[in-house]
Amino acid sequence: MKRRWITYLVLTLMAVLLGYPILWLIFSSFKPSAEIFASVRLLPKSFTFSGYVEGWRSTSQLPFSTYLLNSAKLVIPTVLLTCVSSVLVAYGFSRFSFPGKRAWFLVMISTLMLPNTILMIPRYILFKNLNVLNSYVPFYLQAAFATNPFFSYLLIQFFRGIPHELDESATIDGCGRMRILVSIILPLARTPIISVALFQTMWTWNDFFNALIYIDTVKMYPVSLGLRLAIDADTAVNWSKIVAMTVVSIAPLILMFLFLQRYFVAGIATSGIKG
Repeated sequence: MKRRWITYLVLTLMAVLLGYPILWLIFSSFKPSAEIFASVRLLPKSFTFSGYVEGWRSTSQLPFSTYLLNSAKLVIPTVLLTCVSSVLVAYGFSRFSFPGKRAWFLVMISTLMLPNTILMIPRYILFKNLNVLNSYVPFYLQAAFATNPFFSYLLIQFFRGIPHELDESATIDGCGRMRILVSIILPLARTPIISVALFQTMWTWNDFFNALIYIDTVKMYPVSLGLRLAIDADTAVNWSKIVAMTVVSIAPLILMFLFLQRYFVAGIATSGIKG
């Protein structure tokens, strides 16, 4: 019992330590700009909502709701296409036999070691030749063709743990390959698929560099670029407004993780560490 309480105490202290930056950000959003960096106090002297009001009304050239809507247009299709393409790739590698399967799997795994800086220029040239720059299509295309091998590998490891006897029984009952995938594999793979969706949502929502490369029009900027643009828009930065809109921009990710945390942990535990 004593050891358990010590464990809880240590975990609580670590949670407070790691969560303090988020707590500081949230409470600072209710402070005036002059107070944010003038004191180390966590709680504001007096709560004010001016940062949320001014930030939502106008962040740089556009209302902040525009950037949120743009992020939704960017993230939602990207996440859906990523889940579909990763499932199909994982299903193929884990359930089918075809010539060169081992070699293609090694090629896919090897791409995990390629840094993004190496792929940046050829991808930009490809999308320029396809005439899809200054749109969200580059993100959609990369998601539709499962260009992130981490997600495919995560699902492959889980699919391999599903007994093949289930496929054989379904085949005897008259199910085809796609029916087996939809009716048997996907229900069992709900937790790793949710993990894939969480990872892709977080990475795409917070992505600054790729959005800056592929998108030129301010009206199409996601929240990551909208916040940065707000800092450059004024001579004197209104930090209260910036911090408040930062809280608004990370709130969907925090809420999503809190509601889906058990699926996320279960998906990593059952997929990522299997041999």
